[in-house]
Amino acid sequence: MLAGIAAELRGALGILAKRDVQIPARYLSGKPGAGGVAGASGVAGASDAVHRPAALGDDCAAIPDGDGYLLLAAEGIWPTFLEGDPRFAGYSAVMVNVSDIYAMGGRPIAVVDVVWGTSAGALEPVWEGMVAASRAYGVPIVGGHTSARSPYNALAVAIAGRARRLITSFAARPGDVLVAAIDLRGRMHAEHPFWNASTGADPARLRGDLEVLPALAEAGLCDAGKDISMGGVAGTLLMLLETSGVGAVLDVAAVPRPGDVRDLSIARWLLAFPSYGFLLSVRPDAAGAVLAAFARRGIASAAVGAVDGSRRLTLEAAGERQTLWDLSAEPLTGFAGEGAR
Repeated sequence: MLAGIAAELRGALGILAKRDVQIPARYLSGKPGAGGVAGASGVAGASDAVHRPAALGDDCAAIPDGDGYLLLAAEGIWPTFLEGDPRFAGYSAVMVNVSDIYAMGGRPIAVVDVVWGTSAGALEPVWEGMVAASRAYGVPIVGGHTSARSPYNALAVAIAGRARRLITSFAARPGDVLVAAIDLRGRMHAEHPFWNASTGADPARLRGDLEVLPALAEAGLCDAGKDISMGGVAGTLLMLLETSGVGAVLDVAAVPRPGDVRDLSIARWLLAFPSYGFLLSVRPDAAGAVLAAFARRGIASAAVGAVDGSRRLTLEAAGERQTLWDLSAEPLTGFAGEGAR
């Protein structure tokens, strides 16, 4: 079983697309703490909650600012998604940026957009979706660029936020417990691998659920993790391991998963992008408190594995193990932490 799951994951576009990040990795300093360069299509970021300088390869750029950090991030929308479901694409463009800010222990301030369309009519549903997400998450759209005179449709959104203490991709340590937290109160998109637990939810609940992340950071319960992105649990974990210079064993059966969705295989779920999903690397003595924080909000969460020093991601189920990726032999994004050097 695991060999088949591993083969499907390794060939998935959501994971293979992460290799595109090797392009900016070649142009930017890959040394964590180098400073001087921040921001590269969402691949620049910060170190950890102990106030080290900014480093490259995280969900947001984190710029030391007073007693905390200014956070900056940006996301582009997959063209096929934009063409097929422009309203939800607009909604998602804001939603994923909001998630990036909370994933690093921050709170969003505002977003700006860049929207290109072939006509005014092509832009209407995109803007409807962006405004709906802006209202749902309480994050204003404060500027950007809009053109209805383009030969194609395109969409990108950028966001600013602030954090007092950081959750970062560079702080996972051998011995940590991996915690996956996913809102299962949703449904799969009809065409794309998106688990939508956002558009039908109460906005106050959405905001309260996200508040768990900065609360964990500020309480000193978690300083390492990422939001689950288009690579799903598998791709997100690979990126977390690569930037931290570590490895892990992932118990695929332990990942929270909806129980009433037909034809939702383990592999498909491990590649899905949930509207609310976070993968955290937690010190063992804090794991119980982290799980309890999500449980209080009705968010499904579980310990799904353990971090080690192998620099390999190993899948585990029913006593069987299968190596998915050896980062020491095959980089994914090209951004590697000091533990990988």
